[in-house]
Order: sequence, then C-alpha cells, then structure tokens
Amino acid sequence: MKKQIALGLESSANKIGFGVVTLDGTILSNQRHTYITPPGQGFLPRETAQHHLQYILPLIKSALESAQITPHKIDCLCYTKGPGMGAPLQVAAIVVRVLSQLWKKPIVSVNHCVAHIEMGRIVTGADDPVVLYVSGGNTQVIAYSEGRYRIFGETIDITVGNCLDRFARVLELSNDPAPGYNIEQIYDCRIF
Repeated sequence: MKKQIALGLESSANKIGFGVVTLDGTILSNQRHTYITPPGQGFLPRETAQHHLQYILPLIKSALESAQITPHKIDCLCYTKGPGMGAPLQVAAIVVRVLSQLWKKPIVSVNHCVAHIEMGRIVTGADDPVVLYVSGGNTQVIAYSEGRYRIFGETIDITVGNCLDRFARVLELSNDPAPGYNIEQIYDCRIF
C-alpha cells in the first residue's frame, strides 16, 4: 500500500516552513527560514508577510528536492489556518490555494496548536496527553476529551512566549535562533 504524503506549509509567525511528511509521521523534508529583526525590535505582521513572500518559492522547491519527490507524488496540501499573525497566515492560505489549483490536490487546514500536540504525540508515542502548550501567543492546558482537543485553562494576561519575546527586546537580544534561547544563554536559567 502506498504511503500517503503531505506537503505542509507553516507561516503563523516569523518562521515560514515547508515540510513533507508521510501519514505515519516520517519527515521527508523540513525546510524553513526565519525573519530576523534587528536586536531590540519585534516582528510586525506586514514586514513578516513580505519576508515570507520572498522565501516561499525557494522553500517549496527546496522541500520537494530534499524529499526527492515531485508534486505528482503528493496526496494533499496542508497549511496553518491559525492561530497566528494575520498577514503571514494569509500568505500561506493564498499559496496553498494556488498550489492546489496547479497540482490538483486537496487542501487540509491545520490548527497550529493541535499540530504541535500531534507532533509531540508522534515523537513520544503518547496516547492521550495532557499538555502545557507554550508557543508565542498561547499558554494553555490542553487535553483530548470527547473526540477533540479542548482547552482546560489558559492565560488571561500575557503568554509565556510573548513575555520572553518582550523581555528579550528590552535586553536588545536577537530573535535568532529564538528570544527564550538567547535569554537562557545570558542568564543560564536552565531548570533541573
């Protein structure tokens, strides 16, 4: 039986990426590029979307070449529908619709939070995880209940990811590779 292959596009924030994966979670390609702002500055939706437009076509080509496949072998196209920054998300939505028309492939919209959880489930082999989800604008306790993922609690003020981003900007740290990582390198704040 042929393995189902998906080409996925992620563009919810300052990274744009294309991944080629099989239904069982085998990663055939994972190509991405990060929009790097000057230290002390955050990334704005319009400039981030412009970055994504600049790198999207080379990333598609690179993802297919790295996976050693052609569009003919792809079974579906996936993209991050949300949550995330509006302008960068629109870039992915438009590009995936164009590719769908060109390649005659169905589209699957993906919830960003659920995708992170599902990737973790595949990597760890967890059947029914309860997750503390911390990603940019989201800090939530999520678990699977009654056939779907449900949020059991979340922050109502500032998320952990945004807190780290803001703190790094105050310190004028780069967002390359990630603000939290750069804070950790300066303050050696690893948790044991």
